[in-house]
Amino acid sequence: MAATAVAALALAGVQGTANAVPTTSAAAAAPAAVAAAPHPASAKAAAPVFNVKNYGAAGNGSTNDSPAINKAVTAANAAGGGIVEFPSGSYKSANTIHLRSNVTIELDAGSKVLGSSAKTYDAAEANPYDKYQDYGHSHFHDAMFYGDKLSNIGFTGSGTIDGDGDLIPGNPGAGQADKIISLTRCTNLTLSGITLARGGHFGALINGCDGVVSDHLTIATSSDRDGWNIISTTHVAITNANISSNDDALVFKSDYALGASLPSGHVTVTHSTLQAKCCNALMFGSETCGSFTDYQFQQIAILGAGKSGLGMVSMDGADISDVHYQGITMTGVHSPIMQKIGTRLRCGGKPTVGHISDVTYQDITGTGVANTDYSPTIWGADGSHQVSDETFTNVVLTVPGGRGTMSTGVPSNNGDYNPNSIGTRPAYGWYLHNVSGIHFTGSSVKVAKNDGRPAVIANAGSDITFDGLTAQTGSSSPFDVGFQNIAGYCVSNSHNTTGGALRVSATGSTQSCGSATARYHYLALG
Repeated sequence: MAATAVAALALAGVQGTANAVPTTSAAAAAPAAVAAAPHPASAKAAAPVFNVKNYGAAGNGSTNDSPAINKAVTAANAAGGGIVEFPSGSYKSANTIHLRSNVTIELDAGSKVLGSSAKTYDAAEANPYDKYQDYGHSHFHDAMFYGDKLSNIGFTGSGTIDGDGDLIPGNPGAGQADKIISLTRCTNLTLSGITLARGGHFGALINGCDGVVSDHLTIATSSDRDGWNIISTTHVAITNANISSNDDALVFKSDYALGASLPSGHVTVTHSTLQAKCCNALMFGSETCGSFTDYQFQQIAILGAGKSGLGMVSMDGADISDVHYQGITMTGVHSPIMQKIGTRLRCGGKPTVGHISDVTYQDITGTGVANTDYSPTIWGADGSHQVSDETFTNVVLTVPGGRGTMSTGVPSNNGDYNPNSIGTRPAYGWYLHNVSGIHFTGSSVKVAKNDGRPAVIANAGSDITFDGLTAQTGSSSPFDVGFQNIAGYCVSNSHNTTGGALRVSATGSTQSCGSATARYHYLALG
């Protein structure tokens, strides 16, 4: 048994009971956890331990151990809190485990909680707001572990919770579950050390929570769907996560499932590895009812994404601001960076079109996947709902290329949030549309295969600058950097990959370089 310090903090003041086995290891480590916890408390006593085998769990991989587990959880809660320990063994869980406040699930090394095909999980509850998001986001009870309005709860240790191929990646039927962990309106959640595998629709879904700490969490749902959905949640610190999914790996959302548009923010994610087979690795949206602010993403490796490596969309009226990416590496991504403001507005109340602003990218490298056309894109909805005030510093991208010369007009937009919702971009590299205050410094964009399109096109907006841009010139591209109806642009200290001057086209646009020394070949085309 390896009780964690965070568990001890969550269970401050708890005294042992007749069925509990007290431990001192958590208390000894408590000072280190105090600094990391979002709302720390003082541990007055070591947290008591409730071994599930003392409540009847067999741990043989076939007996339904859910009744015993629920008894242990209830006993820990009744005692004022405690650690529900799973010693080494396989625990078949055919019923929903009902989490309670001040209880930490502790999975020892060699322990595994397994899902079941018995169709005896809690039924999905009715939700009057389910028309605003898909089924999986609208219903919470149909899970292996569920709790609502709980505080000081955790999943810790080094064991595994495995859906065992029995959780549902789509809409579950009667008695079926579609997620491993489902939590709503919780405070002070710890999710560390363990592995979540084969989660159905979600490895973990939390909505309306505040105060989340996660370290060395592994989620392996590449045969199912989403890794971790963090929805309408504030004060989150994630370190050393390793998430591989089929659908979105780590995604931040704000929907209307709880009957309100709730804010999200004050989040850090560091030293983590993400991979998404079909979809997005690190994503905002698509559900975006409430606004997002104060996000820090640092030292993250993205090992593949069928859609966006770094994706950000405001589809339902959210304002997304104060988001910062630093030290991100991406390989095998179909779209390295994608931002879009959409007009879906699928929320209660009277939502209006949102904004994206104050986003920075620093020290980013990305390599795309061959035979894809999802150029890195920043797409505002219109002149009143632009993507604005963003900086890109040392952003180095290599994209597939391989296209021929094509029209440089605005591509189609079908209104969806995916990278393929916008037709083939007329630039192989950056395509900017309805933007203002976008500044690139010391960045580059190259192609793996010769391409007949320009490296960059900015269409409709103002104050767009490139300082120290390196761009690869295609053998048949009409120009390297193009500005279309941009009020105030500048290209300075920039060159192509062989050291020559960049060819710049400007139509309906005005140059504004201030005192900067421009280094490019200007083509007066309008």
